[in-house]
Amino acid sequence: MQSLLDSIRKAFPPVHREGYPFIAIAVVIAAGLLMVSTFLGMLGVGLAIWTALFFRDPARVTPLRDGLVVAPADGRISQVGLAVPPRELGLSDVPLMRISIFMNVFNVHVNRAPVSGRIEKIAYKPGLFLNAELDKASEDNERNGLIVQGVHGPVGVVQIAGLIARRIVSFVHEGEEIGAGERFGLIRFGSRVDVYLPVGTRILVSEGQITTAGETVLADYTATAARDIAYRVS
Repeated sequence: MQSLLDSIRKAFPPVHREGYPFIAIAVVIAAGLLMVSTFLGMLGVGLAIWTALFFRDPARVTPLRDGLVVAPADGRISQVGLAVPPRELGLSDVPLMRISIFMNVFNVHVNRAPVSGRIEKIAYKPGLFLNAELDKASEDNERNGLIVQGVHGPVGVVQIAGLIARRIVSFVHEGEEIGAGERFGLIRFGSRVDVYLPVGTRILVSEGQITTAGETVLADYTATAARDIAYRVS
């Protein structure tokens, strides 16, 4: 029985509560369309299913060894290179190592902390809704940035709205402690997340690679990876 329940949970991951209103609206629309036309109704049902899948929030197993930086988002790494962090963060006036993860409308959109630490700053900036894959989206688009003060120094994480995204949701506040892999926010309907690390940090990923939030290791502050690794499910 337990194995059956586990299989059901894997097939139907939980949905984040932020999605409840949208799913309800999609279900109402589907029901109304079914009363008009079977074809339109099936389109409505498809929309409702997609909406539920968009807000899915599956459990993740996060490696907890000291020095690891994990992916804050599901998606594809679109850029790895030097860039100056957003000015409002006050993180640095010189280029840092930036890893950009592009999230399409089929990815899980719940974002997770790349490192453990204290949330020193949260800075929201309104802006445009350009294609999140464009480099200038980091400067021009609506965004919400966090600085997490970890053991190895501050890490910048920036949620960037995309062409379709119209809402960045934050689950945390300044001064809170957060663990690596824990949920800190969500972006609705297609977007991007940038991570800023000190120059010289050992980067373990490359452009085009697919990431899983809270699980994929982006970088390693330590010189060796020979230590034991613990894991946390969240």
